[in-house]
Amino acid sequence: MNDLRIAHVMAGAANGGAELFYERLCVAQHEQGLNILPIIRKNPDRTKLLQHGGLIPRELSFGGKTDLLTGRKLKQLLSDFSPRVSVAWMNRAASFMPVGNWVSVGRLGGFYDLKYYKNCDHLVGNTKGIVKWLIEQGWPQERTHYVPNFARDFPNVIPKRPDFIPQQAPFLLALGRLHTNKGFDILIKAMPFLKDAHLLIAGEGEERATLQQLAESLNVSDRVHLPGWVTDISQLLAACDVFVCSSRHEPLGNIVLEAFAATKPVASIASQGPVELITDGENGLLSPLEDETLLAQSIQKLLDSPEFSNKIARAGRQKFEQEFSKETVLNQWFEFLSKVEKV
Repeated sequence: MNDLRIAHVMAGAANGGAELFYERLCVAQHEQGLNILPIIRKNPDRTKLLQHGGLIPRELSFGGKTDLLTGRKLKQLLSDFSPRVSVAWMNRAASFMPVGNWVSVGRLGGFYDLKYYKNCDHLVGNTKGIVKWLIEQGWPQERTHYVPNFARDFPNVIPKRPDFIPQQAPFLLALGRLHTNKGFDILIKAMPFLKDAHLLIAGEGEERATLQQLAESLNVSDRVHLPGWVTDISQLLAACDVFVCSSRHEPLGNIVLEAFAATKPVASIASQGPVELITDGENGLLSPLEDETLLAQSIQKLLDSPEFSNKIARAGRQKFEQEFSKETVLNQWFEFLSKVEKV
């Protein structure tokens, strides 16, 4: 596979679902035998992680409108590397993507403004909903492709419940940036209906103070824990009783896939991505948007019935293995990258 040369261009944030998958995919494709060039916005932690995975990332500024150097430097890096395909991850990277002898692909993990992708030959959506939307926007169907994310697997992990969560208390886990899109306020509003449960929200962001104030106003601050970003979530996933996705807007839901991988029952709000992943009552439970009461009922149903909860969790694990495992998705990426052609 070494003759397949792929550049992955990412100008993303320090943290985020797309950024984490970018790192995992670059390293996994390198391990698969592809010749991978990661080009990233300057980020020492991401550089170190990619280097640890055996790659040699190149860093550029990817600034705003006054950044006149990144475009020229990016074109030079790509010309020197001579990839078969160059993949631009999200808007900023796509906006800098130069025209060249390579196939240019824009990878979208959301419903983005397509003005940034004018130099792309093909677009990839990581959900079927995004692909359908791209075609509805007028992007040619033959140049629109579905290639999903793979989720991390968590084999042989020893569960570890944090010391601040009582051993006998139901343990609810949520993950993500503390942003209004993630709907953690809805989840906290559900907590008064879940009398004994403790909730851990692993993440950081601008909504921290607002969420803390909400928990205090509802008298649940002793049962709502906000420890910030957690580097290794595997032990938390292994220890929790129910995983909750409360997002108002979630184009995919990597966190749902990770809960599937960990064989954990999922209670989710019916936003775009989770609706695509979850069949209600079979591999998870869905509740309407903005309804903390019904979300609480879904969570309580899973807590009250271990047999039903285990059935849901096993079905989620099966879906992960069939559609979102590392091997399955790497094969889909390889097939796509091998066949995609210059327009």
